[in-house]
Amino acid sequence: MKLLQNILLRGAIAIAISTGCAAYLPAYAAGPAVATIDVRQGRAMEEQGALLLDVREQAEYDEVHAPGSTLVPLSQLASRLQELRSHMSKPVAVICRSGRRSAQAAEIMSQAGFTKVYNVQGGMNAWEAAALPVIKGNK
Repeated sequence: MKLLQNILLRGAIAIAISTGCAAYLPAYAAGPAVATIDVRQGRAMEEQGALLLDVREQAEYDEVHAPGSTLVPLSQLASRLQELRSHMSKPVAVICRSGRRSAQAAEIMSQAGFTKVYNVQGGMNAWEAAALPVIKGNK
């Protein structure tokens, strides 16, 4: 029964995303828990070809961001999931400023069927504190 519920839920989520109605998904549509990684693991994943997805707003990203990261603000994520479909079964490390928005984004992606989504703990605050490379300014 649980397997059937998961299959039906994933189908409903896929339909909601493909029709642009993901914002209306019920709160109880929780998928599996999202794993948390530290910033060094996030950097290593990006260097090995994983998508480093920054979910902050454009102004925050323009101020400072990790090299190789892709910006899709959390406020736009549900409507832009289709753009990320090629990463459905590939590793995706999600980052924000502190780790809160990225945790929300990772959960949304997990519910939508992304199977290897990781929340980067501490976000860009921790990234900079660890002296990892950053790009400052709108470059």
